[in-house]
Amino acid sequence: MSFLEKLFVLGQYPLPHHPLSRLMGRLTHCRNPAFKNFFIRRITDAYQVNLDEALEPDINAYGCFNEFFTRPLKPDARPLTQAADAIACPADGFVSQVGDILEGQILQAKGMDYSVEALLGGNAEQAAAFRGGKFATIYLSPRDYHRLHMPLAGTLREMIHVPGRLFSVNDATARGVPNLFARNERVIAMFDTEAGPMALILVGAIFVASIETVWHGGVVTPPTSSRVQTWNYDAKPIQLARGQEMGRFNMGSTIIVLFGKDAIHWSETLKTGTVTRMGAAIGEVNRQR
Repeated sequence: MSFLEKLFVLGQYPLPHHPLSRLMGRLTHCRNPAFKNFFIRRITDAYQVNLDEALEPDINAYGCFNEFFTRPLKPDARPLTQAADAIACPADGFVSQVGDILEGQILQAKGMDYSVEALLGGNAEQAAAFRGGKFATIYLSPRDYHRLHMPLAGTLREMIHVPGRLFSVNDATARGVPNLFARNERVIAMFDTEAGPMALILVGAIFVASIETVWHGGVVTPPTSSRVQTWNYDAKPIQLARGQEMGRFNMGSTIIVLFGKDAIHWSETLKTGTVTRMGAAIGEVNRQR
């Protein structure tokens, strides 16, 4: 890491992560036309956001910055893979890391691992279901589409909210903060799928004003609880189709996908640094397991 990157990482430790994120939440929901249009233009210019893909390309039509940030796309902007056994990419972004879960550990950055059990809020039983399995970590930048979609059709069994810090989740921080994804606040959605158990972990980050899921009916974080919270859906299971929206980030962050041993294999083209587009095929279900 360069000196400036180290300084950037170290400077995050003393920051009041949650108050800053709540402030960002208020700013991004401000409905003053001049303010929100200025904010939108700065982001679109700085990150070269492609407004031609948006269902509503006119920035004046958005009531606040957050409506723009979580904007829906035109129906044909992200074609969903039609291959029967394909795993659909859950998000726009780029692959931070991808590969095998080795001895219960996930690769965060070169020379730096963290445990599945810690990522899943300390639940050893849930972590055991993914031992020897596969993972993919996808980072969403401010230019990306910020709605999250199902890689496979699944039945929601449980949602867990794990409180924590809100470090940035960019590449420099991933290389500089140990156990980054297991110490940041996050929402874990556990699904049963044709490939067995699948976990989607929505990781919070600095300035991420909230994380939402389509079944929860509102904001999950923040304001946040100081304890782990769990919602069980066995009595009223929620079923979502492959490619269906399952949640969104109000400001950018990271989604981590977990599958069990021998359940799937990733496409050979899915590598660290690969740019991803929601709905594209990124792997296949292993029918021979």
